[in-house]
Amino acid sequence: SKMTGLVHSVCVREGGGVPKLPLREARVGAEGIEGDKRRGPRRAVIIYSLERIEGLREEGHPVAAPGSLGENILVEGLEWDSLAVGDRLRIGDALIELTSATAPCHIIADQFRDEDSGRIDHGLNPGWSRWCAAVLEEAVVAPGDAVSLVLS
Repeated sequence: SKMTGLVHSVCVREGGGVPKLPLREARVGAEGIEGDKRRGPRRAVIIYSLERIEGLREEGHPVAAPGSLGENILVEGLEWDSLAVGDRLRIGDALIELTSATAPCHIIADQFRDEDSGRIDHGLNPGWSRWCAAVLEEAVVAPGDAVSLVLS
């Protein structure tokens, strides 16, 4: 199984909302990513898959640049549909733990054909959701950093 990958982009937006904008690097901390809206420790980071965005585009969804679905960290190379709550990912020197699938919200509806953000709802389409994560070990993360599943 493919449980290693790379950070494609790290994105933030101070006041919240979308699109989040890519940075050269960002400090990933227990309360969230520096420069991003704070959502609390269980939802400090939102992570998503580059391959899933490419898949959505192939289906005709107008998903724009990285950060347009509200994700903070976009990764490539992970076997996305095998991830589950409680999984831990080493991202560069940071360590995160997946806490919940992220419910799609109306502010990203324009990124979908027919404004149907339910396309990435975990209940409707398992394996297509974004993930909320808690940060267990803080670090600066940058595009190109290694990502790997830490087996517990």
